[in-house]
Amino acid sequence: MNSKASTTANDIETQAVDTIRALSMDAVQTANSGHPGTPMALAPIAYQVFNKTMNYDPAKPHWPNRDRFILSCGHASMLLYSTLHLAGVKAVDKSGKVLDELSIKREDIENFRQLGSVCAGHPEYSEAAGIETTTGPLGAGVSNSVGMAMAEKWLKANYNTDDEVLFNYNVYAICSDGDLMEGVACEAASVAGHLQLDNLCWLYDDNHITIEGDTDLAFSEDVGTRFKGLGWNVLHVDDANDRDALAAAIEKFKACHDKPTLIICRSIIGWGAPNKQNTHGAHGAPLGWDEIALAKKNYNFPPDEKFYVPEGVVENFAENVGRRGQAASKAWDDVWAKYQKAHPQKAAELQTMFDGKLPDGWDKDIPTFEASEKGDATRNSGGKVLNAIAKNVPFMIGGSADLAPSTKTNLTFEGAGQFLPRQYAGRNLHFGIREHAMAGIVNGLSLSGLRSYGSTFFVFTDYMRGGMRLSSIMHQPVWYILTHDSIGVGEDGPTHQPVEHLAACRAIPGLYVFRPGDANEVAECYRTAMQISDHPSAFTLSRQNMPTLDRTKFAAASGCSRGAYILSDCDGTPDVILMASGSELSLCVEASETLTAEGKKVRVVSMPCMELFAQQEQSYIDEVLPPAVTNRVAVEAGIRMCWDRWIGSAGKFVGMSGFGVSAPYDEVYKHFQIDAEGIAKAAKG
Repeated sequence: MNSKASTTANDIETQAVDTIRALSMDAVQTANSGHPGTPMALAPIAYQVFNKTMNYDPAKPHWPNRDRFILSCGHASMLLYSTLHLAGVKAVDKSGKVLDELSIKREDIENFRQLGSVCAGHPEYSEAAGIETTTGPLGAGVSNSVGMAMAEKWLKANYNTDDEVLFNYNVYAICSDGDLMEGVACEAASVAGHLQLDNLCWLYDDNHITIEGDTDLAFSEDVGTRFKGLGWNVLHVDDANDRDALAAAIEKFKACHDKPTLIICRSIIGWGAPNKQNTHGAHGAPLGWDEIALAKKNYNFPPDEKFYVPEGVVENFAENVGRRGQAASKAWDDVWAKYQKAHPQKAAELQTMFDGKLPDGWDKDIPTFEASEKGDATRNSGGKVLNAIAKNVPFMIGGSADLAPSTKTNLTFEGAGQFLPRQYAGRNLHFGIREHAMAGIVNGLSLSGLRSYGSTFFVFTDYMRGGMRLSSIMHQPVWYILTHDSIGVGEDGPTHQPVEHLAACRAIPGLYVFRPGDANEVAECYRTAMQISDHPSAFTLSRQNMPTLDRTKFAAASGCSRGAYILSDCDGTPDVILMASGSELSLCVEASETLTAEGKKVRVVSMPCMELFAQQEQSYIDEVLPPAVTNRVAVEAGIRMCWDRWIGSAGKFVGMSGFGVSAPYDEVYKHFQIDAEGIAKAAKG
């Protein structure tokens, strides 16, 4: 098999490594789909990290100070499932209670990739304890790992004391050639190197194989040199089967105190399968039972016995990761008990964070805005509301992709501070112009218990959509604060004027898209979203001013909590319903005044969040949009998609059908007839 560490000595550690391999082969073959080769190659690394390195208590898989393990190359999911199974990681119910059963049972592995098994094709967060994040889209896991490492640094800086060390964990991520080809991985690595995250270790599977063949078809760069340029400590392990070399490299990672570490591990894909190893044929297809039998002979395993676990392997995991993790978590419990007595306020903050709750009085400073014809841009009111909330939620943290002065997402209250290299206590993050990495990092922060947010111009969600989608898949309450939300950007022109982006974001299941129509709607949308603990939210905010409506004349903005509400009404049944979100709401109000003066009965509906409105009881939906009133006009400076559900087949849409133009924003609106005159015309038509 051409390896320094072949199975000539059938010791229990080698058997444990080969058990990971064999379980992975059998599961993929039984499912008749999957990726067997990478788990076979990386089994020694997973064993070394779990059994010899990590502080991880399988009986307390959500212990706050646990080391984190991320399989960024999620297609190799059986590597993770096999390891978690053998390590005896306990299951956790939805309330967080640890159960007296395994998180991943043998039958789950036997039903790999089948309906009902927690062992999905790629690791899915919350399906089974021990899966720290959803991976599979290459680059996602490593970008999450940067957020997790940043979270540890922030928690350590804000809560550790000289006498009580609550946080000192490391983050380990296995990544592949494919991960490091993705742009998001380089973005995230650049952030990590700049911030000197010495608690972060990526183990790079340098196997030279992709689906199409050898990596030299498309990938010839010197990865080590690239990462040195990014500010990383770069180490090499010439043979992934050499566990002594792996151990030595990991010790060098732990001894490095000013850089993240990349360990480049040369591996052989499909290791042990004589006809498939070191070929792309071992990457993404089952090996076949005959080839598996030959591999098992090389491992000194019974060739025809499926899902075989030799005697002593489970005990070996228990003696190593189990015993070490139990001792570490028990010691932490003792420190936590002392900390609660010595620092009750700080401890209460942490307990609230651990429980996924909000502090008492978190919304007490949310402002109410006075009516104003001139009004303000919702990005400005958004900044005021964000600061009012964040100062009362001490574990709320975030920043912008180099646009905070424009998105108004700087936290300016006393003590907010900056998160900088070797200065990790601040709550203002600086992602640089790295939108995709920003989304991955805020996911990692959220998975670590923090309430995180990222911000950029709305048009740049194209660059970060993958991360936003994963926020929703993982049910993380991440906030995306997205300004410059429409053709109102004006002079910047079509490249910076989002027109299809509202529809694109609304198309992500589970993402709540808020587009408030004035400053008080901003306040109520933020208040509503803050109480959503199991889904992400996106706020699309204007650059241009819009009037702050007089709430003594119009309905209270608290109606935002139901997604849509009647802003103004008429006596009796309306002749027409005008509905809008965001900056077009005031245009509907203006059009309604014109129509009312002409004797029309007009209702104006504000719809800042379609997703929330769709969840209301049908009686409320019918109250706001009576089925009998089919003359409806929807107005939005974006494309029509998503509005047909609310306007019906007889309704009309005033908005965009193509890209924008470069001109002052009021001229752009007039050019596209998105104005009171155009709305009134549509209503009468």
